[in-house]
Amino acid sequence: MNNTLYLIPARGGSKGIPHKNCKPLAGKPLIHYSIEYARHFAEDADICLSTDDAAIIACAQEIGLAVPFVRPDELATDTSSSFVVMHHAIEFFRAQGKQYERLVLLQPTSPFREERHLTEALALFDEQTEVVVSVVESANNPYYNLFEEDESTFLKISKGAGLYTRRQDCPPVYQFNGSIYVFSVEALLKANSFKDFSNVKKCVMDNRFSLDLDTPFDWELAEFLISRKPY
Repeated sequence: MNNTLYLIPARGGSKGIPHKNCKPLAGKPLIHYSIEYARHFAEDADICLSTDDAAIIACAQEIGLAVPFVRPDELATDTSSSFVVMHHAIEFFRAQGKQYERLVLLQPTSPFREERHLTEALALFDEQTEVVVSVVESANNPYYNLFEEDESTFLKISKGAGLYTRRQDCPPVYQFNGSIYVFSVEALLKANSFKDFSNVKKCVMDNRFSLDLDTPFDWELAEFLISRKPY
């Protein structure tokens, strides 16, 4: 049996872009991008779409993916964390006799992954690693252009005041881009947030692959990028 579960979380109640998981992006429903991506690495039996929404289930079934369960309503609220969703999926499959060692989380709002990105992330994962997460180098840097208020409400550089005068000399900093996560299931089941992990590795992706679709502007930009491929 494959020791990796590929989980695609897709809640129905999207506010920024209504019904975005079924909304056609360049003629293809958004959810299909992540399903097809997972199929490059796994059989359908090891791909789990976790959703509470009948329309999303039907959309997945259009390309032949069976959905193993309907996500409980209490795990599909605005405040439900991705951790409770992942825990629920792991426990569901354990009850079916499937003991996965890794979980790959593929958020459907990141349609611009290439196969090499997950291949690299999986290669970085080893016995000491709790999580491999995809990141993009941030243009905003606490050593250079991020500020905090002091007790007098004046802005002061967040970190390393006076150490750097050029951005290119600053230590690089990274932000999660939401595209790929590879978890140790053992570590994941003990965690309720990312602060609970100690051994986290990065998989760096370029800006052009790091678009997370959250607003109508993001969607317009995605349509533009696809129209200009290769971008």
